[in-house]
Amino acid sequence: MTLDGSPPRRVGEVVEANSASFTAQCYTLYDAPPLGCIVRAGSPEIYGVVCRVATEPLDSSRPVLARGETAETEEEVFRDNPQLTRLLTSRFEALIAGHREGDADRHYLPALPPPVHSFVYTCSPQEVARFTSRLDLLRLLLNSGLTIADEVLGACLRGAAVAHDDSEAFLLRAGKALAAELAGDLPRLNSILKKVSP
Repeated sequence: MTLDGSPPRRVGEVVEANSASFTAQCYTLYDAPPLGCIVRAGSPEIYGVVCRVATEPLDSSRPVLARGETAETEEEVFRDNPQLTRLLTSRFEALIAGHREGDADRHYLPALPPPVHSFVYTCSPQEVARFTSRLDLLRLLLNSGLTIADEVLGACLRGAAVAHDDSEAFLLRAGKALAAELAGDLPRLNSILKKVSP
């Protein structure tokens, strides 16, 4: 679910996957789900938290060059260079946070990642609320080794709070869980709490 609560939509397709994460290519340039968004891929569903968004050349041997020196607006750059939308792509990476098994959410890694070419969807508010009713993904994100793990975690909690009927109660519960996880690292705990406070 996006931070504005928009409904689920198909945003891309898995182009690379491993046991801990998957990368998806967007169908539309600049249409990646935001950092921290919970997405799902495959069948049965595998849930992930968006941890990286990038727009890059489709062909890595052809670097992007500046083209707007004489343009007045960024839209003008694309209007005058229509080939750019065919030379660039937006991709995002998601850390796998769990999967669906029958009627139950499992908050641990699935036996296999989603297959390449699986469709990737944003999750509905109901799915986000259900999946985050347990906060096991906090430990996964905290220990992911990402340099921006705390930013991803903060964005994920802000987005998930919108999906819960009582967002304040959800954030309070998440704060308590974070305090337990980070009891020995108060500066990091305070930094994350500042990122999720309303």
